Formats: sequence, structure tokens, C-alpha cells
Amino acid sequence: MFDAIKISANRFRRDDDGALLIFGLVLFVLMLMMGGFAVDLMRYENTRTKLQNTLDRSTLAAAALSQQLDREAVVRDYMQKAGIADQLRSVTVTTSLNSAVVNAVGRADTNPFFLHMLGIDRFDAVGRSQAEQAISNLEIVLVLDVSGSMSGTKIANLKIAANQFVDTMLQNDPNDRVSITIVPYNAQVNIGPDLVQAFNITHNNNLGNANCVEIAPSDFNSLALSQTDELPMMAYADIATNTNRINGFVAPNDSSYAVPTYGSAFCRRVDANIIRLPNNDAAALKSQISAMQAGGNTSITLGMKWGATMLDPSMRPIYTQFIGEGKIPGNMAARPFAYDDPDNMKIIILMTDGEHVSHTRVTDPFKSGLSPIYRSTADGGYSVFHASRVNSATATTLCDSRPFYLPSLNVWQSRPWNGTAPGATDCYVAGNTVNAVQQDWRNIWASMKMTYVAWQFYARALGTDSSTRTSVYNSMVAAMRDTWASVPQMDASLDQTCDLVKAQGVIVYGITVDAPTNGQQVVASCATSSVHYFEATPERVADTFATIASNITMLKLTQ
Repeated sequence: MFDAIKISANRFRRDDDGALLIFGLVLFVLMLMMGGFAVDLMRYENTRTKLQNTLDRSTLAAAALSQQLDREAVVRDYMQKAGIADQLRSVTVTTSLNSAVVNAVGRADTNPFFLHMLGIDRFDAVGRSQAEQAISNLEIVLVLDVSGSMSGTKIANLKIAANQFVDTMLQNDPNDRVSITIVPYNAQVNIGPDLVQAFNITHNNNLGNANCVEIAPSDFNSLALSQTDELPMMAYADIATNTNRINGFVAPNDSSYAVPTYGSAFCRRVDANIIRLPNNDAAALKSQISAMQAGGNTSITLGMKWGATMLDPSMRPIYTQFIGEGKIPGNMAARPFAYDDPDNMKIIILMTDGEHVSHTRVTDPFKSGLSPIYRSTADGGYSVFHASRVNSATATTLCDSRPFYLPSLNVWQSRPWNGTAPGATDCYVAGNTVNAVQQDWRNIWASMKMTYVAWQFYARALGTDSSTRTSVYNSMVAAMRDTWASVPQMDASLDQTCDLVKAQGVIVYGITVDAPTNGQQVVASCATSSVHYFEATPERVADTFATIASNITMLKLTQ
């Protein structure tokens, strides 16, 4: 019997039937365990992702400086609406005068099904999010179109939009980190009486409320404007409206054909439209915005040029001087900051409803200085000296010629008109006139149209018939008036300024309000990117400014 048992045991030991089945069962169990571990890991990642995304959204909303609700309550509300309020472990809120930091930590038990096999009883998904919003140094320039097409609803809505923008940017700025400069523009930019004193202005028109200067093409090669090079001021003159071109006298006080109307003046005498220096007084800025007046043509390039210049660090000595003079608040010190200052951001918002219009001006020889025109102190009569009538170029005593033309009588005489006709020996001696005052060109443009002067003082004097009078008139108008820039030149100079300012890291937002195609194209090209360009209707311009304000103060997820 013992031998039978031994034989059976040896047979069983040698028998290998079913060995693969056992191995297969072992592998199957291992595969189930690995699949189970993968399920646990996927459940973990889904839980963690939902927790992290909800924490991120909640901290971003809670840290907004414009947030009026309790910041911790905002985080908890986000978690509650996501159905994971029980996963929030802590919320920490830190605020200062110009910043808010919200830190939230969440933890969720994923209740693993298979990790218990490895002795892992808890497999928690942990989320941590911190969002911070802080207003660093901001230098903002609003370059706003106040041309004639902005009249009515457009200018009214622009004022509302710009005022709301000012409130948004300054209401959470107790540390005076934000400055706003306003550059209204139409056909020109009226820089105001303060900036006039900061540059080397020539041909000053002596009008405190018509301070527009003529920027040379070379000035667009840089963002700075030289404070030593000559910068000619635009003459304030009626250079466009017509006169009555008859072969007869028209009185200089004729309201239709002689007295200037200035309706087409490229530099309008509007105090409300001058450049407003950097400021962070919301009430003062809004008062200035609310006073803006629409009128004139459109020169986007000049508005952008001055907007860029007002942000350029080369203006710092000027601003420092203005601070000392009380023209800029003391808390604006050290501005404009360097372009590469890591704690500063420079922003230009360029807005228009139009497109470039060719720009004409009074030429330099006729802007200021003594003209050849004299006015009698006795009766106000005018006469004009024509050098071509002088017999000798070196003569100082003009008894031998009659170089003075008197439009009112259509006669030539030997001295300026002083209320009476000269006698035979009543000669003019240079610099010695009686009852006649040689006029500055600024006096002439203040009282007479350019077309009137060209016709009455030159064409009638030197022309002998209709054809020659017309020729003289055209020549004089061409000498007195020229084109500062054509539309293609203005488009090109705008592109040049925009490229320079963007290369320095300045953020440019562009807004067009029902603008024609060319206006849309040049402003869109000027903007930093397509997402920085907005097409708006007059009714939605406030929404556009609000969107830009939100973009400027956009939060950064810091952790």
C-alpha cells in the first residue's frame, strides 16, 4: 500500500497538465490590478483638473480690484456652483492699497478602488491657486478725434466713454501709479501755452489758444521732439475761403470777401481742445474731456505723433519743470518712465471716426515778421510796398519812384498812405514814416483773408489785364500757401510713428467709429495686434473703452 501511494505521488509530481492555466490566471489578476490602477489614476486626474480649474477661476474673480463682494465668499460661491464646495480647504486673502492676492487650497479624496491592493488607502487630489491683481505704474495717453465729423452724438458718446474709462483706471489707484494724458486732435494738435514754452518755437502767432506747430518730415524719424531745434508755429489765418476777384476795390472790412472767417482754420482757437498734461485727478481729467469741441478736418498722424512724444522719456525734464511750476501734480514725478522699466506700462489709445485729409498751411516767409503792407493811423487805409517798382535796389530815399500801391484808389505813390496824398517832394525814407505803420504778417492774417490780400494788394497792383491779374494772384497764393503733407504722406508718417512706438514696447489700442475704409486700415495697422483693434458704432464706443480698460487691468495667474 505504501508503495502504491509513493507511485501515485511521483506520478502527480511529474504530471504538468494545467500549468499554463494557473500562469494565465496569475497574469489575468495582474492585468485587472493594472487596469484598476489606471482607472484610479484617471479618476484622480479628472477630479484634480476640475478642482484646479475651479480654483483658478474663483481666485481670478476674487482678486479683481474692481471686485465689490467679499473675496473669500466669491471663491466659496464658485466652488459651490461647481458642486465641489466640500473640497475647499482654505482661502487666504491679502489686500493692500493697490493690490489684492487671493490664495485658495482644495483637496478631494478620490476614493480609490484598486490602490488598496498596494496598501494605499487615500489618494487625494490637491489643488492650489493664487491670483494677484496689482496696479503697477501705468502711463496712458488718450489720442481722441475731435474733428467736425465727430459733432453731435459721436462727441457726446465719446465724452461718456472717455470719462468712464478715467474712472475705471483711477478709482483703484490710491498710490498714484496711473497717469493719463489727453491729446485731442483734428487737422492739427493744439499743444497749449505750457508746451509752447518748452520748445524752441519760431513764428509764434501770439495767440494763447491757437498753439499748433508744424512738424517736419524728419521729426517722424524718432519719438522725441527736439527742444532746441526750431519748431515753427502754424499761422492762424483764413487760407481757404474765396474773395471777390473783380477789377475794383473791395473794402478790407467787407464781411463777405475780406474779413476772415476761420471756418477752415487748421488750428482752431479752442481752449478746450489743447493737450492735457499727465494727471491722475479724475475730476480734472473728466472736466477737460467734457469740454472738448468738435470741428475741423482730420490728421491722425499728428495726433499719434504727439501722443507718442508725450510718453517718450525725453519729456521728463519738461515734466519735472512743470511739476516745479505746479502745472503737473507732484505725484507724477519721474515720468515718462524708461521704456524698459519693468514696473511700468505705456499705453496709447488712438481713436478716430475719419481718415486723413490733405493739410495746407501758411508758408514760413508769410507767418510772422514785417510785411510790405502799411496801415494809416489816420484813416486805416492800406498801402503795399512793391520792391519791383524801385528804380535802384540800393535806394533808401524813394523820391524817384512810386513803389507804394494804394488799393482803395488804385494808384501808386512815393510813400505809404497816411491819410493824404503825397506832394511832389514828399518822399519816403526807409524807417521813417508819418502816420503809417508797417504791419506784421500776424496783423494781416488777423484782419484779412489770404485770397483778399493776394488779389487786392498784388494782383490788382501788378496785373495789367484779367489774364495777368489771375496769374499774379495764383503766384501769390502759391507763395503764401503750400501743402504740409498729402494723404499718402500722412498715412506713411502715421505708420512710421506706430512702428517706432510699438518697437519700444508701448501697447497701442486702435478704435474706429464708423470710419471710412482707409481710416480703419491705418488705425488697425497702428494697433499692437488685431486683438488691440476695435471697430465700434457711436452707441457702442463706451463698451469698447470699457473692454480696453478691462484688458489693461487684466489679471495674471501667478501660481
